[in-house]
Amino acid sequence: MNLHEYQAKELLKKYNVPVQEGIPVDTPEAAAEAYKQLKVQYGNEFAVVKAQIHAGGRGKGKIRGTEQRGVAVGKNAEDVKNIAGNILGGTLVTIQTGEAGKLVNKVLVAQDVYYPGANPVKEFYLSILLDRAKSENVIMYSTEGGMDIEEVAHNTPEKIFKEWVKPNMALQPFQARNIAFNLGLSGEAFKNMVKFVTNLYNAYVGLDCSMLEINPLFKTSDDKIIAVDAKVNLDDNALMRHPDLEALRDITEEDPTEVEAGKYNLNFVKLDGNVGCMVNGAGLAMATMDMIKLSGGEPANFLDVGGTANAQTVEAGFRIILKDPKVQAILINIFGGIVRCDRVAQGVIDAYKSIGNIKVPIIVRLQGTNAKEAKDLIEASGLQVQSATLLSEAADLVNKAIKA
Repeated sequence: MNLHEYQAKELLKKYNVPVQEGIPVDTPEAAAEAYKQLKVQYGNEFAVVKAQIHAGGRGKGKIRGTEQRGVAVGKNAEDVKNIAGNILGGTLVTIQTGEAGKLVNKVLVAQDVYYPGANPVKEFYLSILLDRAKSENVIMYSTEGGMDIEEVAHNTPEKIFKEWVKPNMALQPFQARNIAFNLGLSGEAFKNMVKFVTNLYNAYVGLDCSMLEINPLFKTSDDKIIAVDAKVNLDDNALMRHPDLEALRDITEEDPTEVEAGKYNLNFVKLDGNVGCMVNGAGLAMATMDMIKLSGGEPANFLDVGGTANAQTVEAGFRIILKDPKVQAILINIFGGIVRCDRVAQGVIDAYKSIGNIKVPIIVRLQGTNAKEAKDLIEASGLQVQSATLLSEAADLVNKAIKA
C-alpha cells in the first residue's frame, strides 16, 4: 500500500525522524493560508508547493497542457495560491506515471529548508528495502541525491553505497556511523545523520514497510538532517497489525479494476496486453503468462483466484477482465489441487450466462481434481467455450483466437 508524502512524513515524525514540515490542502485558498501559517511558525519567506500523487519524478513532471511543474517554489501567499491553482485538478505526467499521468487532488505546502547559513547545504539519497537475494534488509544511499538519482545509479553506480541489516537484528551503531562517514559528514552533521538513520530504520521495521525512500535527504546550512521528501510503501500482508494505517489508503490513486478485485480477494494486476488470464496460484500464473507470450500474445492481466475459487469469484474475475477493451481472448488455466475443477467450470458457465453475450473467445484448461467432471460440464453447457487438456493445446487455441 502506497502513501502520500504528507502521510509518510506524519508517520516518520512518530519515530523521531526530522522532516520538512508542511500542510496538505485541496484548494488554492487553503494553500495561501497554509503559506501564512508556515511563515509565522518558521519565519520563511518562501514555501514549496508539492503535488500529492503516488508517483516519483514530480519535480520534473508537468501538468498536462501546461508548463507547470509538480513541485514549485512560491515567494508569497498569492504566488503559492496561483501555483496550487495550476496544479490542483490537473493531470501530472512524470517519468513514473507514463503518458496517462495522475490527477492531483491535494498539494502539500511545505516550509523552505534551503535557508542561508554558516555551512553549505547538501542533498543526499537514502532508501531501505528488502534484498531478496540475501534475505536481508538493505540501506542504499548516495552523496548524489535529488531529481537525477536514476541517472546517478545508471551512469555512476560506484556512488551508490549499501549497508545490509539482518531482519532479526537492529541497525548497529557502527553501521549508522559508517553511513554518515561515507556521506562525507563530520561534526554536528555526522551526529545528526547517525540519529536520523537509526530512527529511520526503526520506522521501516515498526511500520512494516516494503520500501522507504528519502530523496532528497537534506543537510541544512546549520547541519540539521531532515527528510525533504518521503516515499513509503507498506506491506499489505502486515496491515492486520496496523488497522490505523489501513485507513490511510487512497483508492483514487489505484487502478479501479484492482480495487474491485480486492473486494473479492482476487490477486489482480492490470497489464497492457491482449489476452486475459485467470489462474489459481502465482507460479502457475507466471507460467501461463509466459505461455501466452510464446503463443504470440501479450498478457492483459495477472489474475490469481487462489485456492478457494468458487463460482462467485470466477464470475467476478470474468467481469473484471472483460472491462479491458484490449482483451481479444481469455485463457483460464486451473490446476485442481485444493480447488475443484468442476467448481471453476460451473463458475465459467454461470458467468457466461449472467454476463450475456461475451464476444471474445474463451479457452479453458482444467487439470487435477474433478477435471473430467469439469470438462463434461463445459461440453454439456452448449456455450462457446473451447476446452484444452494440454498446455500446448491451450497455447494453440490462444494463438488462433488472437489471429482470427
